[in-house]
Amino acid sequence: MAYSIGELAHRTGLTVKAVRFYSDRGLVPPSGRNTAGQRRYDDAALARLDVIRVLRDLGIDLATIRRVIDGETTVAEVAAEHAAAVEVQIGVLRRRSAVLKAVANRGSPSEERSVVRQQALLSEVERQCLVGDFLADALGDRPELAGIARTLTPELPEDPSLEQAEAWVELAALMRDTEFRANLRRLADGHEAGLRRDLAAEVRDAVTPAVAAGIAPTSPEGKAIVDGLGRDPGELRQWLDVVNDPRRERYVELLGVINGWAAPESLAPAFDWLAEAMAA
Repeated sequence: MAYSIGELAHRTGLTVKAVRFYSDRGLVPPSGRNTAGQRRYDDAALARLDVIRVLRDLGIDLATIRRVIDGETTVAEVAAEHAAAVEVQIGVLRRRSAVLKAVANRGSPSEERSVVRQQALLSEVERQCLVGDFLADALGDRPELAGIARTLTPELPEDPSLEQAEAWVELAALMRDTEFRANLRRLADGHEAGLRRDLAAEVRDAVTPAVAAGIAPTSPEGKAIVDGLGRDPGELRQWLDVVNDPRRERYVELLGVINGWAAPESLAPAFDWLAEAMAA
């Protein structure tokens, strides 16, 4: 059966302009012309238009539709590819919604001005770039610190809670803080120079009981605890100046919220006690 452009439009629900467009692009070639020179189409053209209409409704681009029409791929393969892409987009939109709500809830003018910048950090690639740049700057290219880098890596879930989104907004600001990066870099340099990464645990184990017992850091008992750490006073003081940065502890807290980890133990009381003891 032969159809005019108008008949194809009526049968497929497309406009005459759309049918002519697809025909001009070679997606629906005419099977012939009538005596007046008008294009005529067969049942194959009708079937092609049905496929094109469905795929266009799903947001498939013309180049991909041409591949389907030419038999280079199948509708099922195209649907699978685009379903995966849509899932990624849904994840991005969920994160965008959560972070925008978090920014809105914070409500300060400075936060409102940062909405555009925060949105720029919402894609998976851009978040990875920010985190990668932060870790490279803070830790350097040290294979032996790869484990530490993993423990400092935030993984914002696909459908974050409002609390996680708020944590990400604040954490992203910390990661852009050049002074904070420099402090972490000094910690990494201290690790390489021989101040072992478990020094914080040693201080916690030695000092926390003293804090709980009310032992004054300036007392003889306090001096004995410091001496018991067996560290060079100059190196220990330098390490303490870096590690006792409230931004470091806040980073760990926010990281726990984002990654769904248990709330970390605060070492600030132990560090403050040690700082007073060292000053004495």
